[in-house]
Amino acid sequence: MTGSPRTSTRPARFLTSRFSRPRAPRVGALGALRRTTALTALTALVGGCGVLPGSGPDRSPVTVMTWAPERAGGADLPGIPAMARAFARWVNAEGGIGGRELEVITCNERNDAAGASECAHRAVAEEAVAVVGSYSQHSRAFLGPLESAGIPYIGGYGVTEDEFTRALSYPVHGGQPALTAGLGRQLAAHCTDVALVRPDTSAGDELPVLLNGGLATGRRPAAHDVMAAEEATEYTRQAREALSRVSAAGPGKGCVVSALGDRTRTFTDSFRRVRADYPPVRVGAVFGSVDQSAVDRTGGGSGPYEGAYVCGWYPVSSDPRWAPMRKVIGAHAFDDNRIDPADAGVQTTWVAYTVLREAVEAIGGAEVTARGVRDVLDGGLRVDTGGLTPVLSWRFEDLLAVREFPRAVNANVTFQSVRDGRLVAARPGFVDVSATLEDLPAR
Repeated sequence: MTGSPRTSTRPARFLTSRFSRPRAPRVGALGALRRTTALTALTALVGGCGVLPGSGPDRSPVTVMTWAPERAGGADLPGIPAMARAFARWVNAEGGIGGRELEVITCNERNDAAGASECAHRAVAEEAVAVVGSYSQHSRAFLGPLESAGIPYIGGYGVTEDEFTRALSYPVHGGQPALTAGLGRQLAAHCTDVALVRPDTSAGDELPVLLNGGLATGRRPAAHDVMAAEEATEYTRQAREALSRVSAAGPGKGCVVSALGDRTRTFTDSFRRVRADYPPVRVGAVFGSVDQSAVDRTGGGSGPYEGAYVCGWYPVSSDPRWAPMRKVIGAHAFDDNRIDPADAGVQTTWVAYTVLREAVEAIGGAEVTARGVRDVLDGGLRVDTGGLTPVLSWRFEDLLAVREFPRAVNANVTFQSVRDGRLVAARPGFVDVSATLEDLPAR
């Protein structure tokens, strides 16, 4: 919360002894004039709403922060802070949130721990009431400062496990766990053999467990685990290994999944060069690593993603439920080419700011503070995102029974596929993978 320190404006109480009744003073002409003048002044002071100035609804600006890496190489996500600014311009043009101006401060996280820590400390210094719709892989660097100041983290990208375990995190989707388990369920209906190419890291070690949990729902065997260096500049060996593992399944029945995050594009380049040496296979991916812009960039209908199976958090970008977001972008960021409406980060930022708006409006006329935002979210606020997600709520009873991800409230995903170069819905509606996540073996 920003603004000058508030001083008490409560009127002083004038006490009367309970042992005596005050006598009415004599009022002459001058006294009557003085009393009339005093009453007129008091009437003007109180005003039509019946309260003294400063004791009415708080209308101070609401300050929040959004961060993401910018100009940081392959991890650049400039659309996230750009979408946050566009949202602020929109609501302020409409009169603000509950009559309050929304002030969005953005920060370049730089895709390193030092940058994430600096952004978090700046959020504390600026008295932000929340960090909204941001992206960072360095949760240990930013969550500590936020938690010390009591600042909630609303609708982060969900790229770290801490976002689904820490008490001040309010995720809006199921993150990488839901996507990976959901992709396994999707592939189980189409692929008899699957190869997973993933980082040779501790975080990468979790991916086979999640994917295999989804595959098991269709009684499919576990995926072939193909490990790769996280920072490699090419993946020809891994592409050949994955293709050779699944080629025996028959044309179109083998599937290769790349879960290399920022390096997915690098793997795809290697995969394209060697794919013709093997029988046809399908590609599986999670949204974020593959979206419409990635399909377009790699050749559309003639590229490697044609026929791919993709698991997402939200409806496809062409769905009418995204029309309000597109309208805001057109009206308040029409010349900002950093904002791609099909980008998962932009979409999550829109959903996260929808949550913030509902929370601030639920506070009503009281001062908006970080504690107040948390109390509203913890107290049962139900946020309707216009069908982009299920109705969201973070009460204790709304948390999913997933022991590894106790802050998750939404494990719904969508099944998508690439047809004629376009990312389209592979089946209508959402698929709830919470039961799959609940059944995962304990680590």
